[in-house]
Amino acid sequence: MENILSFVDQNLLMIYLLAFTIMLGFELISKVPTVLHTPLMSGANAISGVVIIGAILLIRRADASDLFTLVLGTVGIILGMINVVGGFAVTDRMLEMFKKKKA
Repeated sequence: MENILSFVDQNLLMIYLLAFTIMLGFELISKVPTVLHTPLMSGANAISGVVIIGAILLIRRADASDLFTLVLGTVGIILGMINVVGGFAVTDRMLEMFKKKKA
């Protein structure tokens, strides 16, 4: 428990920044018109790809005994892949609506 409190104390500014960006991102995304969701999803997929690469690099540089870093990298890879696969599925489904139907 002391390690967690020490981590929070050392990274308090980053935790506030993370909370602020989550709230700001939610507000911005909720106000986006429906027409712009497909380009926005493409941008989100690109960002998730960068997150996945960062998580892979984090795991590669971690010591085998550093369980926290390994778990954090694994969670980053899993959540990033869920976002990428889901984003491509939603984008494909939205683009399917614009294709002409065969008679």
